[in-house]
Amino acid sequence: MTPPAAAGPPRAPFVPPRVLTVAGSDSGGGAGIQADLKTMLALGTHGMSVIAAVTAQNSVGVQGFWELPADAVRAQYRSVVDDIGVQAVKTGMLASAGLVETVAGLLATTEAPVVVDPVGVSKHGDSLLADSALDSVRRALLPLATVATPNLDEVAQLTGVVAGDETGMRRAADAVLRFGPRWALIKGGHLAGDAVDLLTDGTAEHWFRAPRLDNRHTHGTGCTLASAIAAGLAKGLGVPAAVAAAKEYVTGAIAAGFPLGAGIGPVHHGWRGPAGH
Repeated sequence: MTPPAAAGPPRAPFVPPRVLTVAGSDSGGGAGIQADLKTMLALGTHGMSVIAAVTAQNSVGVQGFWELPADAVRAQYRSVVDDIGVQAVKTGMLASAGLVETVAGLLATTEAPVVVDPVGVSKHGDSLLADSALDSVRRALLPLATVATPNLDEVAQLTGVVAGDETGMRRAADAVLRFGPRWALIKGGHLAGDAVDLLTDGTAEHWFRAPRLDNRHTHGTGCTLASAIAAGLAKGLGVPAAVAAAKEYVTGAIAAGFPLGAGIGPVHHGWRGPAGH
């Protein structure tokens, strides 16, 4: 009788790429940290979080928010990065100049691509960034960004450029790039017509278009897009490929968005199903 073949060495367990979000918590689960972690899981990465602020938020608006102390943000960040490590970082709601400066100082010590979503207002029009923090975003945070992902309202906040068409989006991108990010993704979702975004590093230009969907349940689109880009970068994609994959994922999530409460429901992060990565 032939003896069974000797088993080879055990396979090392698969460790998914690790992505860290530094952002605010959305108690309604549609945006912020909650949207980020859902997106990272859906796209086959391991999501980790540094909570910078806590919001009381639902489908009709933001009823209040409270930023965490800088020491708490710093401790969370160091705890994750020093032990587990990261392949990409995404920033979202940072609320105040002090938090922006704290997070910028931490990012400057981390060798990983950074996606900066300069969250200024919520989907319902509630302010989530103090006016006094805008200069810190421009001076300290944007220069560290691999990709900055402002929508047109945030572009206007940060640069004063008001864009009403695709030519204006080019001006908006130029204005954002002057603050130092390697790439700017200008989100044109507030314009009429197709949902169009412009990605540029000042030389190459990439336009991403998707049909505008008849679905008002779009809470969390910005957070979801930025997190999807970070997931792509963590997997080793280049910036244009990561943005293209993220745009396709978000378009599907918007199409599957569903009603919650009395207001604007969230996009559906799990629209591809449990194996969707």
